Amino acid sequence: MSKAVSELNGARYAGLAEVADAGLRGMITLRGDLDSAVLKSAVQAATGAGMPGIGRISVAADGAVAWMSPDELLLLVPYEEADAKLAALQAALAGEHALAVNVSDARTYLRLSGEGAREVLAKVSPVDLDPAAFGPGQFRRSRLAQVAGAFWMEEDGSFGIICFRSVGEYVFKLLKTAAHPQSKVGVY
Repeated sequence: MSKAVSELNGARYAGLAEVADAGLRGMITLRGDLDSAVLKSAVQAATGAGMPGIGRISVAADGAVAWMSPDELLLLVPYEEADAKLAALQAALAGEHALAVNVSDARTYLRLSGEGAREVLAKVSPVDLDPAAFGPGQFRRSRLAQVAGAFWMEEDGSFGIICFRSVGEYVFKLLKTAAHPQSKVGVY
């Protein structure tokens, strides 16, 4: 059996901000009634995190839950535990109108950190990233230039970014270009 590797295989770039491959991350897409007590309990058991509000991410020690749409969540778990978490989630949701799928190997996970992280991301996404409008715990599905992606802000001011694996290299290079030292705009 082959060893799983991330799309970017540890790539890093330091400029106005650091752009880094964040490695493998377990990701489970869950669709269902987000008001269901059974679903809420299953999500808590799988991630350790509570249900997020609209446009938010709830983070716990070993997992996180991001609000994707009125009937969809993205569960972030340790990569090596994704299949077991999915099986437990499916068992807990038996009889519920819900769908859970392991999408870990179909996604790339990046981290954008440093003083210029907010400015770098603002250059490539049509989201208001002013500190008054976007802060820790907020989550957005949006565009990263020409491709779909999602991102959230961590408590330390860094950003977690996910995109489809097929465009992972494009997104890395996009952020790398936006983080080039000679591209400073100075908005944030």
